[in-house]
Amino acid sequence: MRTTYRMRAGRFLGIPAAGLIILGVAAVLWAFGLPSVAVSVFVTLGGLIALAGLWILARPPKVAQLRDREIDVRGVKTAWTDVTEVGRVETTHGEAIVLRTKHADQPILLPVSWLPPKQVGTLETVLRDKLNAAHGYTIWDGTAPEDAGSAE
Repeated sequence: MRTTYRMRAGRFLGIPAAGLIILGVAAVLWAFGLPSVAVSVFVTLGGLIALAGLWILARPPKVAQLRDREIDVRGVKTAWTDVTEVGRVETTHGEAIVLRTKHADQPILLPVSWLPPKQVGTLETVLRDKLNAAHGYTIWDGTAPEDAGSAE
């Protein structure tokens, strides 16, 4: 099973806006009576940028893909058995979810500001559950198991 988390779409609103601005420049150039070649260049460029921006808004880049045996964060694939801890850390760019690995100098950072606010809590819970499952940990329910055979 694979779960994919994508960046917030709002981070990319500037791309279609830039395309619309270029289309506006094309309209102004047309209004001033500049040659149709110059106007068509701006219309083509503005249209392509606006369409690309709409495509990115519809399908933002992937931030993390969680699989049963590994996690892929921004192209860095790591086996769950190599991850030792999931937590939060403060960075120069704000708060981030950190995946500490067996290699102390290679933590994997996932900036919280890149994710939609509703997905942050869910992602942390899923990360911890997958980490616990990979290492064979279970949540203790407060009861002791029944002793099948006594040593006495």
